[in-house]
Amino acid sequence: MGVTSEDFRAVLGRFATGVTVVTTCDGTRRAGMTVNAFTSVSLDPPLVLVCVERTTYIHDLLVRNGYYAVNILGAEQSELSDCFAGRSEYRYSEFCGVSSHAAATGAPVFDDALAFIDCRIVNVFPGGDHSIFIGRVEALGSNERQPLLYYRGAYPRFKGPEE
Repeated sequence: MGVTSEDFRAVLGRFATGVTVVTTCDGTRRAGMTVNAFTSVSLDPPLVLVCVERTTYIHDLLVRNGYYAVNILGAEQSELSDCFAGRSEYRYSEFCGVSSHAAATGAPVFDDALAFIDCRIVNVFPGGDHSIFIGRVEALGSNERQPLLYYRGAYPRFKGPEE
C-alpha cells in the first residue's frame, strides 16, 4: 500500500505543533515564511533545525545568507501565521505589517514574538522536496504569553498553567 501526500498530510495534521515564522533578509528587504517543521537538535552546541521547501523564495535566501531567525508566535498572532503562509503582496512588500529588529545575525526578530532564536546556518541537508537547515543559536529570548498552536488546519486554544 502506497502512502499518498494527502494521507501523509492528514496523519501529520494530528500532531499539534507550535507555529513559527522563519525570517532572513533579501538585501535590506525582510523576508519570512510560516514554518512548523522546527525542532531543537543539540544543547551543546545549541543547534536547531528548520525544514524549508526547496521551491520557496526564502530557500535560496537562506542558502545565500547563511542565517535565519525563528520567531515563535503567541496565541494572539494567528493573523501573522496566515499572512506569512500566504503569497500576498502585503507579505512581500510590507512584511505582514510586523515590526522587527536585529539581534545577532541581522535576521528580522519580531518585536512581539513569544520567543525568538537567531541562528547562523552550519549545515544544510537534502530532505526530499525540502532542505533541512541546521542553525547554531547566536541569540535568543522569550516572554510569558500563551503559544499559538496548530492542529488539523486550525489554531486551537491552549489551556496552560497561566489559565
